[in-house]
Amino acid sequence: MSRDPDQLKNIVEGALLAAGQPLTLDQLLGLFLDEERPSRTEIRAALDALIADCESRGVELVEVSSGFRYQVKTAMAPWVSRLWEEKPAKYSRAVLETLALIAYRQPVTRGEIEEVRGVSVSSHIMKSLLEREWVRVIGHRDVPGKPALYGTTRLFLDYFNLKNLSDLPDLADIRSIETIERELDFDEADGDDSRAKALAEEPEQIQVAMPKEATETAVQEPQH
Repeated sequence: MSRDPDQLKNIVEGALLAAGQPLTLDQLLGLFLDEERPSRTEIRAALDALIADCESRGVELVEVSSGFRYQVKTAMAPWVSRLWEEKPAKYSRAVLETLALIAYRQPVTRGEIEEVRGVSVSSHIMKSLLEREWVRVIGHRDVPGKPALYGTTRLFLDYFNLKNLSDLPDLADIRSIETIERELDFDEADGDDSRAKALAEEPEQIQVAMPKEATETAVQEPQH
């Protein structure tokens, strides 16, 4: 059954704002009874119209791995962030190096990460990434000891505004760790101080493979 485009757009907008989390096309279609259900093409057209409506607004409708969501535009972050007294979390270069290696080389073991980084990966780093739900164990390598294989999650993609891993920038486009350090305001206190000192003394020897989106993450509405 065909529905008035403006009404359909309003329904989709209301659902996205009320959900508090990304919604897929199938979830949006599930809002309607069988006899009134629009086509996927109509839902997609409503989403495209809402995206266009946001061009001159302070919010945007984006598609991430888990579906579509509204979020504050990055340019608004300096003002909107003042709504929360708690400062955003800081991540050390060691944490981001480890996360980048997992993202680009997954599935990968802790030992393989250590081989590339040239230093042991602290348990604190892996625990932080697992608790943040950016990384998960996706299997075990079929070698003695059966070491865990790590990969990224949908939450990782959502946080960095990625639809899938193919959206990661090419390694040739990755900027130096010094540039990222200035933009992300690293915190060195993560239990990997030896690596942090080495990086500070010899910055030209290391490149970190972090998505550009890491410097552009928009302020999200608090989840309830």
